Amino acid sequence: MRTPIELFNDWFAQEKSLTKVRLPAACCLSTVGTDGFPNARFVSLKAVEDNGFVITGNLSSRKGMEIDSDTKVALTFWWPETERQVRIQGTASKITEQLADQYFAERNRDSQIVSIVSRQGQEIDDLRTLVHQYEQTNAQFSNKPLNRPADWGGYLIEPVRIEFLEFKPTRFHHRTLYEWIDEQWQTKQIQP
Repeated sequence: MRTPIELFNDWFAQEKSLTKVRLPAACCLSTVGTDGFPNARFVSLKAVEDNGFVITGNLSSRKGMEIDSDTKVALTFWWPETERQVRIQGTASKITEQLADQYFAERNRDSQIVSIVSRQGQEIDDLRTLVHQYEQTNAQFSNKPLNRPADWGGYLIEPVRIEFLEFKPTRFHHRTLYEWIDEQWQTKQIQP
């Protein structure tokens, strides 16, 4: 029997081969807000490991603070070309510093500089101030590698549930739920 990670990789590869969207790895990350309300935002999937899904970003942002407060998260993927949806529920843990360094080094230079100068989600009086800081940093480190800021990293999301939904014209959509129970994946078909 294929694992849900293997099935996810197959579906993701099929979508990427057909899609023309610029960010095929975009997914919706949902967290439990510190005020009790759910929060959702789009992030980019960086990797799929045998034991989960890796996302990166600012650890001091709202999402970082919410994950620090409650590690239960959800990822949702909608793939329009193949008309499929994948919903993942799991727990998030920080990736290693070495892995964070690697992912930061893979970012384009503009994204690296923005990660250095921006305090994601914090209030700002004038965006021009941030643009000026960007320009200063770009000039100061011209032709030099940039170091990852201490508050930038990532999370490994280890799934406890993964639901695969394939839309059908008949409206009898095909839904399969994988659940991690007693150290193994158990599957069930669920109604559309």
